[in-house]
Amino acid sequence: MSRSYPLNSANPQRGRGVTAVLGPTNTGKTHLAIERMLAHDVGIIGLPLRLLAREVYDKVVARVGAGQVALITGEEKIKPPSPRFYVCTVEAMPLDLEADFVAIDEVQLAADGERGHVFTERLFHARGLNETLLLGAATMRDAIREVLPGANLVSRPRLSQLTYAADKKITRLPRRSAIVAFSANDVYAVAELVRRQRGGAAVVLGALSPRTRNAQVALYQNGDVDFLVATDAIGMGLNLDLDHVAFAGVRKFDGQSHRNLTPAELGQIAGRAGRHMNDGTFGVTGQAAPFESDLVDRLESHSFDQVGVLQWRNRKLDFASIERLKDSLRVTPDHPRLTRARMVDDVLALENASLDPAVRDMAQGPASVGLLWEMCQIPDYRKISAASHAELVATLYRFVMSDEGKISADWFAHQVAQADRTDGDLDTLSNRLAQIRTWTFVSHRAEWLDDPEHWQGRTRAIEDTLSDALHERLTQRFVDRRTSVLMRRLRDKEEIVAEIGPDGLILVENHYVGRLDGFRFTPDASGDGIHGRAARHAAAQVLARELSLRADALVAAPDEAITLKANGRLGWAGSEIARLERGETALKPRIQPIADEHLVAPERDRVQKRLEAWLASELGGKLTPLIALSEASDLSGFARGLAYQLSENLGVLRRDAAADEIKALDQTARAQLRQYGVRFGAFNIYIPALLKPAAADLLLLLWALHAGRDHGLDCDSLPARPKQGLTSVEASDSVPEPYWRAAGFHVAGTRAVRIDMLERLSDLIRARIAFRAAEGGGTAPTGATGDGGFRVVPELMSVVGCSGEEFASILKALGFRRERRRLAQVAKAAAQAPAVAVALEGQEAAGREAPDAPPQAVEFEDIWRPGKRKEAHQAKHDSHKSRRQQKAPPARRDQHRPAARAKPERTAIENSPFAALEGLRRSLAARQPKGS
Repeated sequence: MSRSYPLNSANPQRGRGVTAVLGPTNTGKTHLAIERMLAHDVGIIGLPLRLLAREVYDKVVARVGAGQVALITGEEKIKPPSPRFYVCTVEAMPLDLEADFVAIDEVQLAADGERGHVFTERLFHARGLNETLLLGAATMRDAIREVLPGANLVSRPRLSQLTYAADKKITRLPRRSAIVAFSANDVYAVAELVRRQRGGAAVVLGALSPRTRNAQVALYQNGDVDFLVATDAIGMGLNLDLDHVAFAGVRKFDGQSHRNLTPAELGQIAGRAGRHMNDGTFGVTGQAAPFESDLVDRLESHSFDQVGVLQWRNRKLDFASIERLKDSLRVTPDHPRLTRARMVDDVLALENASLDPAVRDMAQGPASVGLLWEMCQIPDYRKISAASHAELVATLYRFVMSDEGKISADWFAHQVAQADRTDGDLDTLSNRLAQIRTWTFVSHRAEWLDDPEHWQGRTRAIEDTLSDALHERLTQRFVDRRTSVLMRRLRDKEEIVAEIGPDGLILVENHYVGRLDGFRFTPDASGDGIHGRAARHAAAQVLARELSLRADALVAAPDEAITLKANGRLGWAGSEIARLERGETALKPRIQPIADEHLVAPERDRVQKRLEAWLASELGGKLTPLIALSEASDLSGFARGLAYQLSENLGVLRRDAAADEIKALDQTARAQLRQYGVRFGAFNIYIPALLKPAAADLLLLLWALHAGRDHGLDCDSLPARPKQGLTSVEASDSVPEPYWRAAGFHVAGTRAVRIDMLERLSDLIRARIAFRAAEGGGTAPTGATGDGGFRVVPELMSVVGCSGEEFASILKALGFRRERRRLAQVAKAAAQAPAVAVALEGQEAAGREAPDAPPQAVEFEDIWRPGKRKEAHQAKHDSHKSRRQQKAPPARRDQHRPAARAKPERTAIENSPFAALEGLRRSLAARQPKGS
């Protein structure tokens, strides 16, 4: 530049000849700059983005021809022999060129933490011989007036109105809308949603190459899609025919942290809506919260806070050594409107690369240090990490500082070849584009490579190939061609024939587009069908009519027509129409209709009310005593508390878990509870009516909805309740204990016993324990010992349907202890008795003496007695222990030892096998001769 004013100069004329055109978006500032530049012989315009530079370049070329226009960016240079006009990114503006006209666009970026120092540098030092034009937001007015005294400030009003349209679902966004997100993943997610619901979207990211960006924008501009999903890249001068801008988020990562966008940044993006004289709207969508009224007022009136300070970096760098260079980068400005720029990519690269001993040894003297600083300014397109980028810089520096003085051609060829592939997904292609952009940037440093022109052509060709492949992938993923054609016919209000069959099949223009199942439309997922949102639009009229008829039919249907499935889904007319969901309590589940947006609000409300009425009837009919108990208002205090616990536990409560409450109940309170069907058992407080299959199945489902997730179960993974008629089943360790209680079973030992059967068993055992032979209490119950114990007999085992050690594990879990008695083994003698009698008769006939009776064998019998009642947690522990089938401890030695004192002769119980044997023994003894 021919005019350059030192930053710290006191020259009051630094703003002379400078015009600052300030205003919101859509004021025609960029158009003015182009017109003013073309009015001069030589002109330069600096733009904030490579994308925008390419757009302006194409416009200027269309006006004056390609031979008179140069494009200069970090990665792309198109330079004819004698250009008159230079379109550049701000960073790539040629600093040694004299031009009649110089323009800098978006000068408010001088406050940007990452790139602001470059814009500030151009603000102070880029001057045209005849005219200098600064373009930007009105927020720069005070800063320019202060740092550039004498500059001419011109305000331009917006050409159209911008108004707030509140929040809208993506399905309700108007055509010609842009949806703005702030990360590639968010952009892809929104675009995927738009594809499914609205037919497709074009995608614009700042990292896209101009070729990909232009191809995507063309999809939108020519009407193939009605929506554009973009990052804030659209806020910097991309002139599109947008009617509405919807923010899907308002937070972005600015290179250091995630933060909310400022009102000025939001205004820059929202202002893209309503180009030229067409009014525009803005709003929010997705998960973004609605804008507050104060923010809306500021956006609509374009009233934003003035820029406070501009980022600044010392331009007089000292290249005597690396440390001197670092020191010169730390110089602070002496103007209150300026602040020293933070450590951004190039400074971080210098800091990290200078840690390499080889780099430090090579960087001796101004030339070598200057080269290192130049290489540190290679943009970090890959964004892997600061250390990774510094390693790349150090590698390139060592090549150029070597004896060859150039980057190795073989090494460079290998790096370029790694990016020369078009397979992979969007992220893979985007990463390769980032790599090739790096090598493209390097290839434009002619002094670093042996054959720079070759590599410029090679990297450009690869970038174009990758760009085309990325555009193709974006289109395949985010645009449904058939859907967009159908949407266009709908938009143009062409007649479309849609019909629905009795089986729910929907045809549009004789194409199967999906099925109406209950109140939900499912588009055809096959590749041959027309599907997605377009199919829904096409079938909207027939769907609305059919859904209204179905709602009428459901409201009029009897309760018996609606069924509840084991997975919590409600069925009607062969379709699932709703599902139960967790509610406030287990007895108050919520009901959610299974329907999509085609079921309009009035019809949805009617369906909801009908299903809620059915659910109340279902619960009231199958769980009558429990519902009545939960709503009872005539219970006394202690009875009310126990009723609450029963309701919370779905009608089954361990007695030992509520021992204190039960003890506090008087007879009146117990009578009150019994009126509601409550039974006080030995081990459980329960309602017998709820153990019936229909009630038990419903209770188990309610438990799964409300508490199943806490135990790793849900309605879909819920084990089936034991079959009707089974009184006990094996209690698997994989099934949680609360499941069994909800199903009406009590876990005891290795078995889960139906609660009423457990209480029946308890009653039978209680009668045997209570019998006392010495008191003459009548006929002894089978198995009663008469001294407070009992033997296991078939009558007891049949109650719970198990025997042996399984039955023993139940008794142990219920608190009974086992002891073993020593008995004479006479069963064998009884079996031999007839043969012995015959032999004796023969001996008497022959006059011979009868032989002695065979010696008696010894065996043991198990006697069960009440043990110490265990607390709930102890019983549960023993239950798990039994399931692991741990062996019982060996009997004490003194258990088998005969008592020291004499005991009365044991008499056999009448009608037992031992009574018969005893009679036989006495008969044989009577036949023995006296004295023998």
